[in-house]
This record gives sequence, C-alpha cells and structure tokens, in this order.
Amino acid sequence: MNFFKTFLASCLGSLVALIALFFILIMLMAGVVAGIMGGSEEQVIVSEKSVLHLDLDVQITEQQAENPFAGLPFPGAEPANVGLLPLKQAIKNAKSDPKIEGIYLNVTYPMTGFATLEEIRQSILDFRESGKWVVAYADAMSEGAYYLASAADKVYLNPEGDVEFNGLAVEVTFFKKMFDKLEIKPEIFRVGQFKSAVEPFMLEKMSPENKLQLTEMINSIYDHVLTRVSEARGMDKSKLKEISDKMLVRNAKLSVEHGLVDSLLYYDQVLDELRGRLGLKDDAKVKFIKYNKYRKSYAESTGVTSNEVAVIVADGTIMMGTGDQGVIGGEAFASEIRRARENDKVKAIVIRINSPGGSFVASDMMWREVNLASQEKPVIASMSDYAASGGYYLAMACDTIVAQPHTITGSIGIFSVLFDASGLLNNKLGITFDDVKTGEYGDMVTISRPLTDAEKNVWQTRTEEIYETFTRKAAEGRHMTQDDIKQVASGRVWTGTQAKEKKLVDVLGGYNDAIEIAAKAAGIDDYKVRLYPRQKPFFQEFMEGIEENARVSAMKEELGSNYIYYQYWQEVKTCNGVQARMPFELVIQ
Repeated sequence: MNFFKTFLASCLGSLVALIALFFILIMLMAGVVAGIMGGSEEQVIVSEKSVLHLDLDVQITEQQAENPFAGLPFPGAEPANVGLLPLKQAIKNAKSDPKIEGIYLNVTYPMTGFATLEEIRQSILDFRESGKWVVAYADAMSEGAYYLASAADKVYLNPEGDVEFNGLAVEVTFFKKMFDKLEIKPEIFRVGQFKSAVEPFMLEKMSPENKLQLTEMINSIYDHVLTRVSEARGMDKSKLKEISDKMLVRNAKLSVEHGLVDSLLYYDQVLDELRGRLGLKDDAKVKFIKYNKYRKSYAESTGVTSNEVAVIVADGTIMMGTGDQGVIGGEAFASEIRRARENDKVKAIVIRINSPGGSFVASDMMWREVNLASQEKPVIASMSDYAASGGYYLAMACDTIVAQPHTITGSIGIFSVLFDASGLLNNKLGITFDDVKTGEYGDMVTISRPLTDAEKNVWQTRTEEIYETFTRKAAEGRHMTQDDIKQVASGRVWTGTQAKEKKLVDVLGGYNDAIEIAAKAAGIDDYKVRLYPRQKPFFQEFMEGIEENARVSAMKEELGSNYIYYQYWQEVKTCNGVQARMPFELVIQ
C-alpha cells in the first residue's frame, strides 16, 4: 500500500511540475513576443551606403505571412514566404531611399511562376532607372532564377556553379494506373474538348488536344522570356534560342563564353566587387540590410487623403467557406468585395487574382459581388501566375482585365467528377453497403456504387447547363457574343499574350498598371492603396500551424515515401462535384 501511495504521489508531483513548466514556458514566450511586437513598432534605422539584400530562394506568394520571430536565432524565425506585393513596395521605396546604394540579389530556385518573376523583374528594372545598381549572384541558377537575375546590371556565378538555360517543359501527373490498382472508377462529365482537368483520372498520358494547348502555351511563355533576356543582356534573340535549344551552356565557363553571365566569382570576390562600388576599403564590412528588416525602416505613405484603392487578393484554390492560406473562401471573399463596394472611401477596386479555379458555386458567388461592385465604381482585374477557369470567372465581370504575358488564363469550361470506390471497398477492404431511399435519385451522390444511366444523364445535363451559364456571363463581361466566347472556350488555357489576342484580356501589364488604371478610371490623383483581406494575427496562424504541422508530421511518419500519394488523393478529393478549375496540375520546369 505504501508503494502505491508513494508512486501516485510521485506521478502527481510530476504532473504538477509539467503543468507549471508549461505555464512558465507560455509566460516566457509571451514576454519574448511582447518584446518583439513592441520593438517592431520602432522603425529600423538604415545606415549610410547600405545594400538591400534580396534572398528570393523562398516561396513567393501574393501577400506575406507576418512573423514577429523573424530575425531571431532559432528555427521558424525566418519568414515562410515572401509576399510579392510587399516586396514590390520595398524595392520601390529603396529606389528613392538615399541610404540605399544598390541591390544585392541572391536567387537560385525561386518557388513561384513566371508572371510573378516578371513583376519582380519590372520592379528591379524600375529601380535601376534611378541610376542605382543591381548585382545578382548565386552558386547555381534555375531557368526562373536566371530570368530574374538577367534584369541586374551584372550577373555573377560561382566558378563551379551552373545556369539552367535549356528551355521549358510541362509535366502533368496522371492517376489512372493508381485508380486501376485500387479499383476506383472516376465518373466523369465535362464540356469542351480542351477541358482536360479530368484527363489525369482517365488517361495515362496527354490527349492530342491537351498536348497542343500546352505546347503552344509554353512556346508563348518562352518566347517572351527570350525577348526580355535579349533586351537585358544585349544579345540577339535567335542566338539565345540556339543556346537554349542545343543546351550550349553546360557549365559555368560556358555561361560566360556565351554571354549569359558576366564573371565567375566566389562570394568573397563578389564582396570585393561591392566594396568597389561603395567606395569602401578592402577590409571594410559591406552594410547589407535584408528585405524583411528593411520593410520596418519605412511607413507606407498614406498622406491626408481619404481616397482609397482597395486591392482584394484572391490567392489559391477556390472553395466554399471562409478560406485559409492557399484557399480562397467564396463566402469570405464575396464579403470583402461587398464591404469595398459599400465603403465610400474606396473609390476603385483591384481584384488581384492568382488562382487555378475550383468550386463553381463559390466562383459564381464572388462573380456576383464583382458584378455589383462594377456598377458603382471601377473594378480592375490584375492577373498573376494563374487566373484560369474559376479564376477567370472572377475576372470577367471587371471593367478592365490586366494580365502578364506569362499569365495562364482562360480555361473557360466545366467538369464534374465523382468516384465509384465500390471495387476498393468491396473487393479489397471487405466493406459492403445497403440502403433505403425515398425516390429514384435519393442516393445519387455516393462512392459505394457506380451511377445509373439516369443519374449520369442528370450530371451531364447539369454540367452542360453550367457551361452555358459560364460562357453567357463571360460574353456579357467581355462584350462579345456567346458564340464568339465559345470559340476560345472549351476549357482551353491561354497565356496572357494569347488571351489578349483572343479578347479575353484588355491590357498586358502588371500590378502597378492595374492600380494606375483603377485610379485613372476613378478620377483620383491622390490616393492610398490598401490590401485585403487583412492577414490573420500571428498567434492565430502560429497555433493553427502547430496543429497542422503535427498532423502532417504524423501522416508522413505513418506513410513514409507513400505520403506523396496521400497528397495527390487530398487534391483529387477537392475535385468532387462541379468544378471550374484549370485543366491540369501544372509544373513548368
């Protein structure tokens, strides 16, 4: 008995100690963060002859998740992403900042699309117009990294590094063999010969139509890349194409010989080159200021005006609900547009779109609010990497659509997909089902059996009806006939350049162009730009991140190398029902 008393007392003591330790840690963390948050209110002082250090080997999204731990020496202290719009603002501010002498650009593998890279590139070229310099350096550069670096005055490479300059490729993931092995049968309904979003479920390789549109798309993108690099490097475009097509640059030395890179330098030699530009002594320290710190050195200029251009950011897959990072919640986004419409201070609205589409109902919900807003004030669409299918649906009610030449857009089409998992459930798992229902169609949405012919007819008819709705509303928004829209619809994707030729886009340009068009349409010269939706408080994101990371870690531990297939399946599940979505999972490399 004494043993158990002692044992229980020991356990209780340990439990109390753990609880106390937990609260102490919470208090310490709160104190640290309070200090950080308090300190973040103080502006950073930029030293004379500073160099803005842009390290862009991160995921680049439209907005940036704020992290008060940034700069502290422990894991998680660095930002998980860089926001494109805040980055553009920082470069713009540095252009007129007398304490910033130039930009040091370090980029090896930026995790973003070519339209986003084009936005950053334009900001760098605009920065150079001030007479200041930009130096790019890396140990190696991907195709996208080199495209961005080519905007710099000088491009330097590690002597043992390499530059990827061998053209673009598109890779599409197909699931048919996996479904066959699992005895899962997709039930597919679509409209349009190019609506190939369902091809990964039913084919093992691309259809001729899909291969055609992808070939034309990447050729359009790469032609623009070659044009811009040709202008920046002062090289003949045909020569650049030959270098790329034949992969003539296969090592660092050849990158210099063919004019892609200016010199091969180690990092210490790059520092010497920067010291020379800054007029420093050989042993002097180069005063770098990193992007995240530099952002705290200035306040956004708001002036005394009450005029506002509201930028509402739609970044991610479109779904019903409130959304989250990487997900556009139809209800929440519609609410943001409604508030901007009803706010008298908001004189114009810019819808910033980076989305491959998603739920048709959520897309239509947002379209309605855009349509209502455009009747009261100017509404301009600014397309980023993607504004396809549901993403285009969001744009088509706007007064003016602005896209980058690299933007992937269009994909005006609809598909529906359900999954018959009866083979997996019955034959492999030994699970069977039985039901009762009140009518012929009572259990039409099910995975436990194949659809009947009557049910298939319902789904196909509904899919065709929604396609008619999509094309009719697109025709109204673009001031075209529905027949003309259908000629460029059928689910086909286009680049921004192609879309302008097809009258799906009005202007080739970037985010800044959209802001200027919006302000001009509203007749305002003095205005402030504000981004919506407002970012979640850090601690909310932090706690949600802890929960999500724990779940993902446990799943990775359980599934091992098979985790990637779980990810694929999670993505497949979001396609259930009627979708206005881009016709493939696109990887351009």
